[in-house]
Amino acid sequence: MCTMNVNEKIFELRKHMDLYGLDAYIIPSPDPHMSEYVADHWKARSWISGFTGSAGTFVATRNESGLWTDGRYFIQAEKQLEGSEIKLFKMGNTGVPTYTEWLGSVLEKGGCVGFSGKMISQLTYREMKETFSKKGITLNSQHDLIDEIWQDRPEIPSAKIFTHEICFTGLSAGEKIDKVREEMRKAGAGYYVISSLDDIAWLFNIRGDDVPYVSVTICYALISMTGAVLFINRNKIPSDVTRVLNENKIEILEYEDIKDIIAKLDREQAVAYDPKRTNRWIYDSINPECKKIEIDEITTVLKAVKNETELANIRQCQISDGIAMVKFLIWLENNIEKEVITELTVDEKLEYYRRQQLNNLGPSFKTIAGYREHGAMMHYTATEETRYVLENKGMMVVDSGGQYLNGTTDITRTVVFDRVSDEEIFDFTMVLKANISLSSAKFLYGATGSNLDILARKPLWEIGLDYKCGTGHGVGYCLSVHEGPHGFSQVPNKAKLEMGMIVTIEPGIYREGKHGVRTENMVLVIEDENNEYGQFLRFDPITCCPVSLKGINPDLLTDHEIKWLNDYHGKVYELLSPHLDNEEKEWLKYNTRSISKN
Repeated sequence: MCTMNVNEKIFELRKHMDLYGLDAYIIPSPDPHMSEYVADHWKARSWISGFTGSAGTFVATRNESGLWTDGRYFIQAEKQLEGSEIKLFKMGNTGVPTYTEWLGSVLEKGGCVGFSGKMISQLTYREMKETFSKKGITLNSQHDLIDEIWQDRPEIPSAKIFTHEICFTGLSAGEKIDKVREEMRKAGAGYYVISSLDDIAWLFNIRGDDVPYVSVTICYALISMTGAVLFINRNKIPSDVTRVLNENKIEILEYEDIKDIIAKLDREQAVAYDPKRTNRWIYDSINPECKKIEIDEITTVLKAVKNETELANIRQCQISDGIAMVKFLIWLENNIEKEVITELTVDEKLEYYRRQQLNNLGPSFKTIAGYREHGAMMHYTATEETRYVLENKGMMVVDSGGQYLNGTTDITRTVVFDRVSDEEIFDFTMVLKANISLSSAKFLYGATGSNLDILARKPLWEIGLDYKCGTGHGVGYCLSVHEGPHGFSQVPNKAKLEMGMIVTIEPGIYREGKHGVRTENMVLVIEDENNEYGQFLRFDPITCCPVSLKGINPDLLTDHEIKWLNDYHGKVYELLSPHLDNEEKEWLKYNTRSISKN
């Protein structure tokens, strides 16, 4: 058991930097597969810095260290870095340098920056090389220093995998591979190297349990025009899964074999890869005589557009999740003044009610239950030391989701208790307006999420408010709750919104030291009218759960917004009520009742 504190770990890191002549060392968040959620084995940045948020980069020089993270984690990072030497750099804020800019300013010409080539994408490597070469700084990707100093580092996980059945997927692995080959031909590629875990799981119709909250397994894949290879620890594959993989003409090799195989690829064939999702080590291992073609991950684009079987399953999954949410909200309302309920209890109860639903595999991420000022921390995680006891006053942000064989869910409801302030009601209503503004959009095909992001922010900008994160993200299918290539953000994104894509809409207001508000629905991109101006699209909300009416000031809503909310609540009641008992049905009827201006 490691007993070193953060500063002592950094001291050990610097000793190993000296051994290899490194003037700085970078430790990012991802694993070798550029995953957002990583197994404990790869939580190196968290281990050395003490910061547990899902996004961030730690950098150490010989006498300084810093951590870079985005607006979702500013408050959390300040708390978790307290008492260490690490300086927090708030990404996106005016005057805050990137970590490459910072290193360029503090390192002398001739300096060397180290990192593990398995933990840095080829795109990031190339950008760093371009930046640092101008300053005479070199890169060294050969050493995983964390592996040398992390004495009790967890093992690489090896959970058994299972087949995601055709009744859920709609297409066999072989059929999906054929679609991939069509795109490879268009790109002029004879090989396609895939590192992304959720892409491989989707492509081969396999699921696993190697990474918390995401039904994936640690592996690589290689597709050619005549074959497909899965690189994985063979001990993880039951015989029935082996049979299905063989039926789909998928060869199975050991996880470590990827390096030798791609080093010997036919030099006459071009190799396609996504530089954002492929690590530097993999890139370096590809036969140098092969032409390399940079592409956006073929499988990422294909899996983002759900087929009819997937969509039918997802709608049923949303009903199941809505039932669990309603049962939870009823329990909370009935017991808030009868027993001690903490933020941790909320997490436990949500998982309890979801586990009762058909096809549930567990949560899709760690529940965020933020009461009072904890709600202002976008990705707050309650602990025994920090958890609040709930009272029947104020508000609590509850962001949660479930993994199901027939879908993945992500929902945020801000629970409004009986005694709330005028400011809390105002903020709650303004966030609802922001959500409706984007949810009710009608837009021309070709629009991207970054084109539409302003629709959610406009009601908040008009009153001088904003939120320091994206407005929404794609959602996987029994896979990662965060899925690309699409999403809503101010950051430019060239991925067009396509019919069949699912995305969240989740604007918020976060008042540090006071409270937070977020309202999140998953929506499906569907067809609207087609006329001489082109194909128009719109969003169909598929999340089934009431928005608290106690938090709404109807006089702040337009007639359009009131109609949208009443229509949405009518749909929620219609879909959920057949699955509830009489008492639950009465609760739902009251909490989805139509509202009007006073």
